Amino acid sequence: MVVPTDLDALLRPLAPRVLAALVRRYDDVDLAEEAVQEALLAAATRWPGGGTPDDPLSWLIAVASRRLIDLIRSERSRRRRETAAAALRPPDEHLAPPADVAGEPDDDAVTLLFLCCHPALSPPSQVALTLRAVGGLTTEQIARAFLVPESTMAQRISRAKQRIKATGARFADPPEDRAERLRAVLHVLYLVFNEGYTATSGPELHRAELTAEAIRLTRIVHRQLPDDGEVAGLLALMLLCDARRSARTGADGGLIPLAEQDRGRWDRDAIAEGVELLTRTLATAPLGPYQLHAAIAAVHAESPSAEETDWPQVLALYELLQELAPSPVVALNRAVAAAMVHGPRAGLDLIAALEEDRRLAGHHRLHAVRAHLLERAGDHDGARTSYRIAARLATSLPEQRYLREQERGLARAPGR
Repeated sequence: MVVPTDLDALLRPLAPRVLAALVRRYDDVDLAEEAVQEALLAAATRWPGGGTPDDPLSWLIAVASRRLIDLIRSERSRRRRETAAAALRPPDEHLAPPADVAGEPDDDAVTLLFLCCHPALSPPSQVALTLRAVGGLTTEQIARAFLVPESTMAQRISRAKQRIKATGARFADPPEDRAERLRAVLHVLYLVFNEGYTATSGPELHRAELTAEAIRLTRIVHRQLPDDGEVAGLLALMLLCDARRSARTGADGGLIPLAEQDRGRWDRDAIAEGVELLTRTLATAPLGPYQLHAAIAAVHAESPSAEETDWPQVLALYELLQELAPSPVVALNRAVAAAMVHGPRAGLDLIAALEEDRRLAGHHRLHAVRAHLLERAGDHDGARTSYRIAARLATSLPEQRYLREQERGLARAPGR
């Protein structure tokens, strides 16, 4: 069923609250999620013709509660537990939510995020369950975003819910491992944003529904934890990067690198918000990796042109980031910054040290960066070879096309 846009805008933010109410009471994510979906379907069917209830949240919780009781009874009957099922309270008690059932919207969303990012789940499962339970995306939408069959994504989400149930995890805030769980939540939101900002595969560079959802959920966490520097840093990073979205592709969908983008198309309101958020948190909170990533994005965002970028500052930030949270991707970005400050050979020397890292050896970006630096150093044959390897390894069609165009451009260059 296609839900009207205005109705979808009403139902999506209510869905996590309804789910939270049911999970809080019954501690069964799987059955609660099924009941919520049926309640949402009922709303989409009845409200357009019969009108929206005065209290949509209470209506949805009442319908979902009745359906959940039916599901519990059916499940217990199947397991021959009629005695336990008979002890359930009658559906009439759920015509309106008790005061302790429906919490504040942000409270419910953050509690669900902590539950969806349970350490027993793998990152892909955490991402899928977060988008389903908290983001309100359908299984079909999530599958389409990650270019996997809907049945595969459905199985992943189902296994995640069953795994949470098996651990005995309850709907409670805060969890005992709150600090660790918060890091997992931020990592999941970062993964969702990155997949939307530069899709790992498929014909499109962007998946705007994922970046928008990541920003929305990170805003919720930030409202709940306004003094947490890393939450603020992640939100600032998302805003500063997403501000460039409209300038990252041409009319044909082709990739436009940062240095060649029309900065007049950047979203200045998003940049201003990101910079203000970052400035405030850097002055008050302990320094963390997301804040450093955001600081680097801010340098680019505030540069009038690619030529006027403060590359020494970018390099210093990457060096600090490499000390604080070392990773091969950070090291690769540091090599790019070093090349911009000290020349392409300095960057190539740093890249050579990364070639033995198996985490990067098969990644197209290592070869793409090497190709770019070899081109700047005047080694066109080496650059063409690296562009060719990078294009072969890339799984994103826009990135493949861009890398092949770079290779062909060198082949057509005068004197080649």
